[in-house]
Amino acid sequence: MKTSKANVRGMTQLALLVALVLVMAYTPLGYLPVGPLSLSLLTIPVAIGAMLLGPGAGAVLGTVFGLTSFLSAMQGQSVMGSALFSANPFFCFINCVVARLLCGLLCGLLYRALRRALPGRTKTSCALGALSAPVLNTILFMGCLVLLFYRTPYVQNLAAGLGSTNPFTFVVVLVGVQGLVEAVSCCAIATAVTLPLLKILGKEK
Repeated sequence: MKTSKANVRGMTQLALLVALVLVMAYTPLGYLPVGPLSLSLLTIPVAIGAMLLGPGAGAVLGTVFGLTSFLSAMQGQSVMGSALFSANPFFCFINCVVARLLCGLLCGLLYRALRRALPGRTKTSCALGALSAPVLNTILFMGCLVLLFYRTPYVQNLAAGLGSTNPFTFVVVLVGVQGLVEAVSCCAIATAVTLPLLKILGKEK
């Protein structure tokens, strides 16, 4: 009976976080256009869910995040997304959806490993877990972009415009301050939200 109630509560919490991802994705709260990329704060609910509910929930939330990004690319709402979708829709799906699924999954796994490696250091584990979401999102998205699309005319023109001569400098210059803002924002907000929820839900220890 207790297990059944716990499962229902977990599903309800996951549904609320999925709803939050969707609300953020379709309002200015989720994507803030910055040059060819969009500064995304959707890693915040992904990180919260991955830490509170586990890697599976992180994967679900990451997938929802990725699907909103892929739909944006399909509908031409993102300059880069539209260019990538036009170049190769399947690779675009991998870049948008699969990378974000892995982001949520790995964030949850990393947080779980941190809790085991740092017993009694809940705040540190939360901060590092929250920080991992935007960092993983950037690494996985840009890694897929370089691996799947670097030789396409769009990316080559973008790299030339940025003065980049190789994939590494292209990623560094393109991400720049945006990546730092995403990392700091997600780390601060997700940690501040997750810590009290862990106490309320009895998951602090």
